[in-house]
Amino acid sequence: MRTAKETWEAAKGALQVQISKANFEAWLRDTVGLSHQGGQFIVGTPSAFAQEWLEKRLRSLVTKVLMSITGEELQVQFQVCLGREPSSSLRDSAASRLLPMINPQHTFDNFVVGASNRLAFAAAMAAAEGPGRGHNPLFIHGQPGVGKTHLAHAIANDASENGIRVVCASSEQFTNEFVNSLKERRIDEFRAKFRNTDLLVIDDIQFIVGKPQTQETLFHTFNELHDANCQLVVTSDRTPASLASVETGLWSRLGSGLVTEVEAPDLNTRLAILRARAAQLQAVIDDAVFEYIAQRCQRNVRELESSLNLVMAYAKLMRQNPTLQLAQQALHSLGTPGEPKAITPASILAAVAEHFQVSLDALKSRQRNHKVALARHIAIYLVREKTNCGLQDLGRLLGGRDHSTVLRGHQKIAGMIPSNPNLRKSIDEILATFAG
Repeated sequence: MRTAKETWEAAKGALQVQISKANFEAWLRDTVGLSHQGGQFIVGTPSAFAQEWLEKRLRSLVTKVLMSITGEELQVQFQVCLGREPSSSLRDSAASRLLPMINPQHTFDNFVVGASNRLAFAAAMAAAEGPGRGHNPLFIHGQPGVGKTHLAHAIANDASENGIRVVCASSEQFTNEFVNSLKERRIDEFRAKFRNTDLLVIDDIQFIVGKPQTQETLFHTFNELHDANCQLVVTSDRTPASLASVETGLWSRLGSGLVTEVEAPDLNTRLAILRARAAQLQAVIDDAVFEYIAQRCQRNVRELESSLNLVMAYAKLMRQNPTLQLAQQALHSLGTPGEPKAITPASILAAVAEHFQVSLDALKSRQRNHKVALARHIAIYLVREKTNCGLQDLGRLLGGRDHSTVLRGHQKIAGMIPSNPNLRKSIDEILATFAG
């Protein structure tokens, strides 16, 4: 039997691909699988705050993922897990002020350099080795998930190791601390923290657009540090010129140094990233698995790593080696990133089989146990509703059944849907796997 902990780790691998990195880090990374019995799955959270957020925002998605993994109807509950240390993102503002905001895992050594990021990497190295002497400010932009934050934190880590004073924060953290300092009348403490430094890193600066007080405060902070030859490093999902709503003085300051882009990684870089990640996990994986993931995930590094994590979690859950076939199974329900999957009789049967965790052979067989029979009838219903497949053709697809049997299966599900919310939910979740 798989433990609740093992099942939940596999679920987190799937969820990491489907939600933003910020939400995963804040709300899911420190959760644990506590219990799985009697159709109920309990997820442990590090705080009541996280418990409430997950219940309101992610319950439906979490339930869908867990049901696809376990193959059974589940009720999901979130429960505060006493004795666990909450993540830094969930601690109160007073405590978080005492903690470093640099991710120690983001270093130059484990950053994979390729054609898409070589200039940005070189500029980042120069900023870390000689802060304030050139490339100041250093503005790194690119689409989400391509490695901007990794480079920014690598600068901070390298400089910190060399005895340079560093402050590193996301624009959201900067904004929250600024607002809290106003409420708590400790603005002098806030200014001291962000201005008594040799290197200031602000990640995802685009989120201060529309926050004039924060923009003004950051502008004055940048001016004071720049005049003192302190290094400024900023990341954004767009260029300084595209931040049209940002106050003019701040925009001018942001664009006055070196502006460099991190692009989506090419195939060779994607393969190198996957191999590096596998080495970190001490996992032996066939090149065919790397090539499959690299061809499938072309937009950013986060998507690559999340997909590999999901494959590894799925392999552990199934107690198998991470082969190409297993990777295809693990990532099948996600479809091609950004593209809807084609709805055909064959793809519907595959989606239904995966949802109920039964084989295609079982759907086509004469098995009549409840789970297989229900899956078969739902497959009939969806093929009839979503494709132009005729009764006889569908009957042949399902192991040679006659048209009257197929018709009865369709009528049975159609009659049950209005009064059976669980059945409706299963159908919606199967159809959701075809969405882009």
